[in-house]
Amino acid sequence: MDDEKYWLGFSLVPEIGPKRLAHLRNWFGNLPAAWSASEGQLRQSGLEKQPIANLLSTRDQLDLDTEVAKVERTGAWLMTLADSRYPSLLSQLPDAPTVLYVRGTITTEDSRALSIVGTRKATTYGRDVAYDLAKQLGRNHVTVVSGLAHGIDTAAHRGALDGGGRTFAVLGCGIDRIYPADNRELAHEIARSGAIISEFPLGTPPEGRNFPRRNRVISGIAFGVLVIEADQGSGALITADIALEQGREVFAVPGNIYNPTSRGTNRLIQDGAKLVMSVNDVLDELDIKHQAVQTQAVAERLVPANETEARLLEHLSADPLHVDDIARLCGLPISIVTSTLTVLELKGLARSTGQMQYTLAR
Repeated sequence: MDDEKYWLGFSLVPEIGPKRLAHLRNWFGNLPAAWSASEGQLRQSGLEKQPIANLLSTRDQLDLDTEVAKVERTGAWLMTLADSRYPSLLSQLPDAPTVLYVRGTITTEDSRALSIVGTRKATTYGRDVAYDLAKQLGRNHVTVVSGLAHGIDTAAHRGALDGGGRTFAVLGCGIDRIYPADNRELAHEIARSGAIISEFPLGTPPEGRNFPRRNRVISGIAFGVLVIEADQGSGALITADIALEQGREVFAVPGNIYNPTSRGTNRLIQDGAKLVMSVNDVLDELDIKHQAVQTQAVAERLVPANETEARLLEHLSADPLHVDDIARLCGLPISIVTSTLTVLELKGLARSTGQMQYTLAR
């Protein structure tokens, strides 16, 4: 695995996201080589002018060992896209964060997760429902994911903890700046029975523009999103829309038709969201989704997904082979070869040995 400090460095460079980072990693063989590449080498790799300028500027200002030490002083650790602990569902998103700052633990048990979102101005009914459902989910070994906000989020985290379960709080600020501040003690409890997670660099304030990015992680890390009390146009409904785009299941709890905080959830049900009246309505669907994804993951890991993957695997062996030679043997453009090798590496079928050389990993 590439040194995590280089993952951290690239995550701090504007306009270098997962796709550009994967390209650089393939082109140079590893991230340390990409990080130290000259301007000319970066141009030869095909990286555009502005990302090159951003990279040169950022690395001149950073000492990566110092940056890693800063993270460690907060009690957090770094989880990269190359880390086996990285949530598998989240890793499948085209805009998955390349680095997550984590305080706490992430385990294989957390692959069975549900996100719960809703209004900050929750009614007693909404808070009670969020707490009770999360408590029962925790007892059934379902990790509850939410955003640490007041109202529904807080009730969901508390319910999961009281049910003896695990819970994730995804932040819209740096992991060293708990928001809201009066949930600091709750955040400490979550870190002991789950994890506090953020993709934002240390010191990032909780600005409004951060929360749509935060919401895509809340929905992307789980099999589905349960909405409890949300008005029309609320952040919770935006999260539900993102969940649908990501192929996640959307659940909603019906509410009082006279209460504005129920207008969004009731509309979701009208539009096809699964109505939730008890925890079994969630568990039944969650188990079906979990089993289907697990079966699909095994199949995808063992079987080439298309002809291009199959052709590359035919030419890979225990002996390292340069990407140029792979492209020549397969009769494919180098861009197709490098992107396919990245996919095969993530599946565990191919392995990079550095200097743009690959072997068969099986």
